[in-house]
Amino acid sequence: MSEAAAPAPKPRSGRTEHGRRRVRSALALAALELFAEQGFEATTVDQIADAAGVGRRTFFRYFRSKEDVVFPGHDERLAEVVERLAGADPAADPLLVLGTTAEVVLEMYLAEPEVSLKRFELTREVPSLRDKEIASIDRYQRVFARYLRERFAGEPGGDLRAAVAAAAVVAAHNHVLRQWLKSGGALDAKRSLREAIEHVAEALADRRSAVEQVGDGENVVVGVVRTTAPTGVVLKQLEDALRELR
Repeated sequence: MSEAAAPAPKPRSGRTEHGRRRVRSALALAALELFAEQGFEATTVDQIADAAGVGRRTFFRYFRSKEDVVFPGHDERLAEVVERLAGADPAADPLLVLGTTAEVVLEMYLAEPEVSLKRFELTREVPSLRDKEIASIDRYQRVFARYLRERFAGEPGGDLRAAVAAAAVVAAHNHVLRQWLKSGGALDAKRSLREAIEHVAEALADRRSAVEQVGDGENVVVGVVRTTAPTGVVLKQLEDALRELR
């Protein structure tokens, strides 16, 4: 009688996609807890790795620095956003495409509420992390604007429309995310985002002719800034600015 075959070894945590997400999440959560307890500057990579139950080398397989551990998954999600926009139906309403894509970004936060809530507290206290967060938001906005420029190519005022619309969608996403964080994760963020995107689409659709009427000899500057103002206020300012172009 032959010996029973030994069971196949289980994959080490981190070698499967689920395992990698689990390790990355564990590192992020451990880091955020340590940052809250002893401060960002006082916390070392070795302490984070030890608290997560992994080695220093494992930490650096996932993150380049302790600053990066505060924002896990952004590079992967940005790549997913680029891929989704590239494969979007060319006949679909571009703003609705951006709306569903913004939901993909939002889901990254909703999927790990504990990490997201702790990050929210930390970025309000550490200026360097707040700057990094703004930079990551800007990456999404540039991708959105590039997609819209391609969709509006050849149309009068297409570049301006793309810049304004991309900024408005990102502002709507950030406003909803902030409200969700302030609610402790209780807000129905996906529904709120869909409603916000609908308001953006309505506001910009009514002002399209204003952009098209900008003369060749005029100089138009669109400034995009991070704001804590409610979405309604941001949209009202956009509408007023575009109305002045008539």
